[in-house]
Amino acid sequence: MSPRGYAGGMTSSSVPRRLWSDASPSALAAGFVAVLVGFTSSVAIVFQAAAALGATPAQLASWMWALGLGMGLCSLVPSWWLRKPVMVAWSTPGAAVLAAGAAAGGFTLAEATGAFLFAGALMLLAGATGAFERLMDRIPMALAAALLAGVLARFGLQAFDAASAEPVLVIAMLVAYLLGRRWAPRYAVILVLGVGLALCVAQGRLHLERVDAAFVVPEFVAPEWRWAALVSLGIPLFLVTMASQNLPGVAAIRAAGYTLPISRLITMTGAATLLLAPFGAFALNLSAITAAIAMGREAHEDPDRRYVAAMACGAIYVVIGLFGGAVAGLLLAFPKAFVAAIAGLALLGTIGGSLAAALHDESRREAALITFLVTLSGVTLGGIGSAFWGVVAGALALLAARAFRRPG
Repeated sequence: MSPRGYAGGMTSSSVPRRLWSDASPSALAAGFVAVLVGFTSSVAIVFQAAAALGATPAQLASWMWALGLGMGLCSLVPSWWLRKPVMVAWSTPGAAVLAAGAAAGGFTLAEATGAFLFAGALMLLAGATGAFERLMDRIPMALAAALLAGVLARFGLQAFDAASAEPVLVIAMLVAYLLGRRWAPRYAVILVLGVGLALCVAQGRLHLERVDAAFVVPEFVAPEWRWAALVSLGIPLFLVTMASQNLPGVAAIRAAGYTLPISRLITMTGAATLLLAPFGAFALNLSAITAAIAMGREAHEDPDRRYVAAMACGAIYVVIGLFGGAVAGLLLAFPKAFVAAIAGLALLGTIGGSLAAALHDESRREAALITFLVTLSGVTLGGIGSAFWGVVAGALALLAARAFRRPG
């Protein structure tokens, strides 16, 4: 079995030695940056969803516990076992659906919990039957790469847009990135992180008063089954999670050159959602944005050693779950411009590689460009995000090109 395959046959004593030898500062930094970006960019939407459902502060802490442990263990364990980076996140568009649906339908937290379980069961079914992976196999690589580039390009734009509000901070981080890429490519992101953090400290921009160290006590919410909640919350939650999260998540995996058991991973996220839904894990799924950070060259030059970045990310998520309030406060202490800049700069390599792969084949270039632009636009139709519609638009363009191809 190749080093990028399963870890079967390794003794228990060899596992820590292998992990220790494969670990590197760049991989550990990539894991931290992935958490920083993934958490701070969307945790406010999760808070909003919980508040819309009437969650108490203790129940909100329980959501962080369930989501942190779910994301952490579903990233940490398979990455360790497969020796490949597996990145799992919460469903950000799913949280937005919950916030909007709860406000419109007046659903209780117990009714929403029933919808979480329903969505988790649908995800498990999509994975166990292999239906989702078969669908992904039919999407040309050019469109998948364009999809990923469109998802990530927004973060690149946000990085440079942040310069209008924080020019000194963002320009300094950009200079650090360019110098790092020139002289020490593996440590470019670490250098950016260090320069940005030093400037934030020097300017007194870290708001550590939000940190409150305490263990989280999870709260069980017994589900209540209401047909309206299943239709208004459960089905949209499943659809947006599969279309807007798992779809680009698989694209990120394949664009990075990894072969992973997609159906089993989808099944795992569905099962984890079912197990943790009563405590607040509304939807777990494959990640695209944080996966691109952990699977990129910035994590490590050797693809076989990038799994350490995913494991580091998973371990930090577990800590977030256990110390939800303290870690959430620490991550939220960073200025928004700092988070935007580190995210965009860390993803530049992946964005460029994805665009190159998307536009390489001239026969599919136009369809790939349409996929990229629709995805980048952020358009939402019928409650489903631009990642899905980008693939639809690109597929239609590809079919039209084939159907109306000039003879000869």
